[in-house]
Amino acid sequence: MPKPPTKISPPSDIDPNRLALVASATPNLLIMLNEAGRIEWVNPSFEQHTGYSLAEIRGRFPREVLYGPNTDANTVKRINQKLHCGEVIEEDILHYTKSGTPYWVHTYCVPIGGEQGIAPGFIAIQNNISDRKNSERGLRIAASVFDRSHEAIMISDQSNRMLDVNPAFSRITGYSRDEVLGLNPAILSSGRHSREYYRSMWQSIEKTDHWRGEIWNRRKNGEEYIELLSISRVHLEEPGQYYHVAAFSDITALKNHARELDRAANYDDLTGLPNRQLLEERLRTARNHADRQRRSLSVCYLDLDGFKAINDRLGHAAGDQTLRTLSERLTRALRSGDSVARIGGDEFVLLLQGDDNHDAVYQRILATVGKPVAVGDQSVTLTASLGITRYPEDGADAEGLIRHADQAMYSAKEKGRNQYHFFDPGLDEHRRNRRNQLVDITRALENDEFELYFQPQVRITDSQLFGFEALIRWNHPEKGLVSPGEFLPIVENSHLEVPLGQWVLKEAIYQMNAWKEAGEDLAVSINISAPHLMDRSFADYLESYLHSHPEVNPGQITLEVLESTALEDTKRASNVLARCQTLGLQVALDDFGTGFSSLTYLRTLPVNIIKIDQSFVRNMLEDASDHAIVESVIFLAQRFAHPVLAEGVETMEHARALRHMGCNFVQGYGIARPMPASEVLGWARQWQERVETGKSGDALNPVLASGEGI
Repeated sequence: MPKPPTKISPPSDIDPNRLALVASATPNLLIMLNEAGRIEWVNPSFEQHTGYSLAEIRGRFPREVLYGPNTDANTVKRINQKLHCGEVIEEDILHYTKSGTPYWVHTYCVPIGGEQGIAPGFIAIQNNISDRKNSERGLRIAASVFDRSHEAIMISDQSNRMLDVNPAFSRITGYSRDEVLGLNPAILSSGRHSREYYRSMWQSIEKTDHWRGEIWNRRKNGEEYIELLSISRVHLEEPGQYYHVAAFSDITALKNHARELDRAANYDDLTGLPNRQLLEERLRTARNHADRQRRSLSVCYLDLDGFKAINDRLGHAAGDQTLRTLSERLTRALRSGDSVARIGGDEFVLLLQGDDNHDAVYQRILATVGKPVAVGDQSVTLTASLGITRYPEDGADAEGLIRHADQAMYSAKEKGRNQYHFFDPGLDEHRRNRRNQLVDITRALENDEFELYFQPQVRITDSQLFGFEALIRWNHPEKGLVSPGEFLPIVENSHLEVPLGQWVLKEAIYQMNAWKEAGEDLAVSINISAPHLMDRSFADYLESYLHSHPEVNPGQITLEVLESTALEDTKRASNVLARCQTLGLQVALDDFGTGFSSLTYLRTLPVNIIKIDQSFVRNMLEDASDHAIVESVIFLAQRFAHPVLAEGVETMEHARALRHMGCNFVQGYGIARPMPASEVLGWARQWQERVETGKSGDALNPVLASGEGI
């Protein structure tokens, strides 16, 4: 029932002014309303708290300045009804300051009027109860969290007796609230953890007021479960008073799922052996252990020979059974600390630790694979190829060690079945260096760092300039001019051999065209490697480029094919060279006498000129064998009606001896060293002048007889 209207009568013996001071000094918010409910007066506390001055709000209804978006409509309705009826009002209501900040007040409003001998109206006394409301809300939220949390929550006292538990506790443990109140949480213990484990837990709580970790407990029905537990010690304001709040969740399903994921991620489904990922992890650990112990380890890559035939003949089920049986045998064959992993269909990797002589182990592994395997009512026998690399001799990382053992396994297969082979780190270092060098050469080709030099070729009978041989050089940005002997062996049999050969061909023809425009028609010999010659686009590329330079006479171009480079398809090579001759080009057989098929090449290849390798010419005056080889080559060439050009001519004596044998052309340092294209025209003109002004006294012409060269 509503309270009756309060009769307010000021004491007759107190000065009204002093009573007014009370209204001004009180921290309560005072509002005086007229009979219509409009604001007549507010005290200073109201102004300070709300931000409104009396002048701003005089004559306005409270709802116009104090209510906001979250002010409860039902509360407002009750207040209006009581104002209308002149009844006492006592309500909690949400008001807003001038700046829009909400605050809660407890409002006590009484009507005043005729009984006091004053004009009718209302006096409202308000207390700010925001703190209480917020506390109540926090308690309601906390209670809701406690009741609805999916985590179990348990509160215990200083003696660790349970004071309260939430519904999630009962759901996880199986114990009702009434069953556990007053008991120690030890009733949940699974017995898995030692006293030291719990002692460490309580030491952490004593020291930091907190502990968090995983712990095994037991439900009421005896089933074990693992929980993620967090314990906090909560201190109260009273000295020495505290409680324990423990929150935990059942993570058994998560742990089981994590184990399943770990198995799926790290183990082979068929055999149960570690997979490649786990193997690499173990190998990294083994490398670190070997470093600390100054010991070694072996990585063995095992591949079954002919396993596919079992799947094809007996079916995949039989193949799977064979793999499972071999996995078990290999595991039993290894020592403690060693590992075997399956990383592919019929491929295994074994990790052997220690410095012992492993040869017996390798033989035992192969013998283990070689034992018959029962598959149903049949028996199959397999062999294996085993590739081995040793750490730290092979200092690669885990992935590199496996890759190197794999490479060695392929070498074992090439040796035959049931074999093992060791990886050679030195050979691999050479291969890596070659790869890096090929990368540098690729960059040089892209950056136009190569240049052609030209070495003169002279007719021996009259010293007339016969032509020039194009020789590649590398203008290295750091090393300077690099000779072909330093990089062409690297390019040989690589993916760069054809692109580099095409560059030489293109550049040589470009230079011939440039000299032609300068008034000199000079012949050029161009070296062609066997892979470049046998490339299917060779003749088409050459023909296309000649068509784009119609001023160049194809008859002035000689293709030099190395006789020392074995041409696998002599018939195809002969067809390509014949097509080049139909385009007007000449063909020279270079380095003749250094290979193994000289006579075959003379008989089958369309050749215009024979070149004698400089290694024979340079020493022919001192070495009777070299002299005999040079003489024989010239004799053979004459019988096949081919002119001969000798490289490596350095002195007059060389030239005289070669002419006496019947050699036609010479080339070497005795004539001139290779020179840049920019110097060729000047050199050629000087040479021609010396030839024309020379006196005909010596049979070989005074230019060569002088022995000076240019």
